[in-house]
Amino acid sequence: MPQTLFKSQIRFKVNYLQVTFNYNPDKVNGEILLAHVAEVPFESFAEETGELQAFILKDEFDENELLNIDFLKENNIDYTVSEIEQVNWNEEWEKNFEPIFVEDKCVVRASFHNIEKKYDYDILIDPKMSFGTGHHATTYLMLSYMLHLDFEEKVVLDMGTGTGVLAILAALKGAKSALAIDNNPWAFENSIENVEANKCSDVVEVIQTDASGIGAKTFEIILANINKNVIKDDFELYTNCLEPGGTVLFSGILTEDIGDVVALAEKAKLNKIHFGTRDKWSLLVFSKNS
Repeated sequence: MPQTLFKSQIRFKVNYLQVTFNYNPDKVNGEILLAHVAEVPFESFAEETGELQAFILKDEFDENELLNIDFLKENNIDYTVSEIEQVNWNEEWEKNFEPIFVEDKCVVRASFHNIEKKYDYDILIDPKMSFGTGHHATTYLMLSYMLHLDFEEKVVLDMGTGTGVLAILAALKGAKSALAIDNNPWAFENSIENVEANKCSDVVEVIQTDASGIGAKTFEIILANINKNVIKDDFELYTNCLEPGGTVLFSGILTEDIGDVVALAEKAKLNKIHFGTRDKWSLLVFSKNS
């Protein structure tokens, strides 16, 4: 069974293209390839050894975006494009989605999963193919660190919320409020459904916007599981809206890009308090002086 990574909700009964990238796994790291290809607005990915499959709406595909990815040229990575049959994507997702267990304290599962063991935090994520189920290394890193972080009565920002899973865990851990933001309309709808399913609507507010929608709000904890370029572009905003004594978690960063984020944090006089890695991806945690 290929490993499946989901970036945003996939719609029903529409025309999709499958772009298949073939590479030598002895020379090219699949996670790094995925990071470069993810700059194109693909909606989901599936990985097998030596092959990465990416899916996108036919009307939204622009091959020039692929031709501009230097990593593909530098590593002689070929790709093929094919139209795929209309399928019920939720059925496919349901077949492949496995529950995620984080440190024996938290489970992320769909409503059709039967889990007998009791966990401190039991999070329901319905199979809508939104990024952030716990399958991707960055989401797992965030969840794992959050289990050891005090959220009691904290004001939280979840930037690029995806399925809403991070905001939901914050709420389950006692957050006073959590603002979950995503500019993707499908992720926005999905996260609302998941927040309601986990009975967190009184704590978690979901809005569809980008970082500019934060306005003058301030937060004691910021969760930012987004790509490096977005982190760099909005770093000053995160620094300004983080309250003194607050904590910010950054993920969505390849290990080779850690230096770029650390340099920004040092310039902003943030204190590095944790660093973690999983499958070539990194988690960086900083605090702001009181």
